[in-house]
Amino acid sequence: MRMNELRLKYQSLLRDFFDSSPKALYDRQILWLSLGLMLAGVVMVSSASISVSMRLEDQPFYFAIRQAEYLVIGIFVAAIVLQIPLSRWQQFSVPLLFITLGLLIAVLLFGYSVNGAARWLSFGIINIQPAEIAKLSLLLFISGYLVRRQGEVRESARAFLKPLFVLVLISGLLLAQPDLGSAVVMFVTTVGMLFIAGAKLWQFGALLGAGLGLVGFLIMTEPYRVRRVTSFLDPWEDPFGSGYQLTQSLMAFARGDWWGQGLGNSIQKLEYLPEAHTDFVAAVLAEELGLMGLAALLVMIFSLVFKALFIGKKCLESNLLFAGFLAFGIGFWFAFQTLVNVGAAAGIIPTKGLTLPLVSYGGSSLLIMSVAVALLLRSDYEYRLATSQAHQRNMTNDKKRRKKE
Repeated sequence: MRMNELRLKYQSLLRDFFDSSPKALYDRQILWLSLGLMLAGVVMVSSASISVSMRLEDQPFYFAIRQAEYLVIGIFVAAIVLQIPLSRWQQFSVPLLFITLGLLIAVLLFGYSVNGAARWLSFGIINIQPAEIAKLSLLLFISGYLVRRQGEVRESARAFLKPLFVLVLISGLLLAQPDLGSAVVMFVTTVGMLFIAGAKLWQFGALLGAGLGLVGFLIMTEPYRVRRVTSFLDPWEDPFGSGYQLTQSLMAFARGDWWGQGLGNSIQKLEYLPEAHTDFVAAVLAEELGLMGLAALLVMIFSLVFKALFIGKKCLESNLLFAGFLAFGIGFWFAFQTLVNVGAAAGIIPTKGLTLPLVSYGGSSLLIMSVAVALLLRSDYEYRLATSQAHQRNMTNDKKRRKKE
């Protein structure tokens, strides 16, 4: 009898995870995937940061404890965001954008520098990275703009270019920090959302070409960016100079092989690989858990991405435009940032200094991405609520019609 009860509970748990359950007004798969990624992040940050924690703070789990604190705060804030209707976010998307612009200007005037980049504002015990806030606020602004101007975006080049002026303004402030990686993420997310809104192919192609040309120009105008590109093309030419970080990351991937060296057994994290717990946490994960462990993590992230795209499609089909564009934007954002982070660690693309969503160490990144997941859950909730109410109205109308007959 006891075994039957355990079997039924196990089957119920599997059903809850793999079935999005149309009866529930939230998507449990998104919830489980997000929590799984966050917990995986705490574990990997704990493992990857031991050496640097001992050197900087003289205790092995300083960064792990901080990451756990960020996780608790992120979940708490996400729970609050989940209660706010999307109509409120649409209503205040423009004021939020102006607040973000103010923070980006403030970080240039009062921000403190880490590794030569002034990207953080200090508020006592809390440090904020405005670039992370800018990603979300731009996404909210573009979603609201596309709701108001969707028809014009399809027909008018002027309406198509208006949101790009905002993108250029934010990108200019980011490049002054400098932070090319975040600017590229915003560009790709904006282009993807405009394409979903129905922008013409020639507009899309022209924008993509202009963006690639601008990125190439920005790379050529800064010597450190040129060094990044050349070291990416052949890191072994200068393995103790410009190619040092990438060669150490590649060694981590090579040591990991298929199944890894075991959790906690990374050598590269012992002060050989810089930023092992932030930008290069994927390399430590690959070394300790192998290609299969990294593949499992990527499957979780891209499952979350596909859920976001599917929710966006459903919302747009049901005329919930703001929720639809927002879900698509979150999906594009998470997908591209993951590709850039893992691609840089594996030597596929030049290093861009972007975190692995919900996994890498960083309070601002984890908090903002937790809010993004909450907005995704809210989009799905409002879609289910709207379709449920429509179904109930249809059932009521059918009953009334039958009574009349």
